[in-house]
Amino acid sequence: MAKVGYIGLGLMGASMARNLMKAGHSLVVHNRSRAIVEQLASEGATPAFSPREVAEQVEFVFTNLPDSPDVEQVVLGPDGIIEGAHDGLVFIDNSTIKPETARMLAERLAERGIPALDAPVSGGDIGARDGTLTIMVGGPQDAFERALPLFEAMGKTVTLVGESGAGQIAKVANQIVVAGTMVAMAEALVLVQKTGVDPARVVQTISRGAAQCWALDTKPPKLFKRDLAPGFKAYMQAKDLKIVIDTGRAYEVPLPLSAVAHQMYEAMVAMGNGELDNSAVITVLEALSGVEVGAADAD
Repeated sequence: MAKVGYIGLGLMGASMARNLMKAGHSLVVHNRSRAIVEQLASEGATPAFSPREVAEQVEFVFTNLPDSPDVEQVVLGPDGIIEGAHDGLVFIDNSTIKPETARMLAERLAERGIPALDAPVSGGDIGARDGTLTIMVGGPQDAFERALPLFEAMGKTVTLVGESGAGQIAKVANQIVVAGTMVAMAEALVLVQKTGVDPARVVQTISRGAAQCWALDTKPPKLFKRDLAPGFKAYMQAKDLKIVIDTGRAYEVPLPLSAVAHQMYEAMVAMGNGELDNSAVITVLEALSGVEVGAADAD
């Protein structure tokens, strides 16, 4: 079993770290907020007080952080991972960040002989908890093969997509589809509600046809009960869509549907709903339409 470090113990990271421990790996953890560090320490993890301290003790060091600048700071900043670099260390980033940032970090770490894998995930808090995430990886084949048992402790589908940055490109594609289907589902449900037809019956019907998708399979029951607790927070969806738009611009690819979805999520954040689930983008359309979606038997 490996000695593993995990930095960034938020909604997703804490569950992923726990699954590494459940698989028998030794875990060293660090997080800006210390309460979750203390909780994981009570479950058997070793607490650390800086990214450097984590890196010095382990064979693999994971990060799972909100955005590109956060990962850059943890890897390259004072007391960062690079200061604890040593022979045999592999860096793995589960964050969703800009592909160019992933490539830059890989280049900087390679100068110190440290292979890097960009390995963003999809599947939300439930996938993180249950160890059923989809993990899309970019980086060298040999480092991927070394890390594969760790990925398999956290995910059900693990794919080496290509070289450094390719995992983040796959995540960009993933977020185009995820955000697009969330907004499409919201439009459909609000329209159905406004017509007076029971949206639950409509979902039951169309989810068994060509409209079937993950969003329709998982989100409506909670929406109908007005349970908008986050599996993936809306402000993070907005951040990811900015990465989508920036990537499209960098490669001169127009992304009109993603641009609309980005505006919808930015509007949701502006309404004060950024901490809600990404499916709660429906609240933007509800506010504009003067209707609230709910199944006829939701009570």
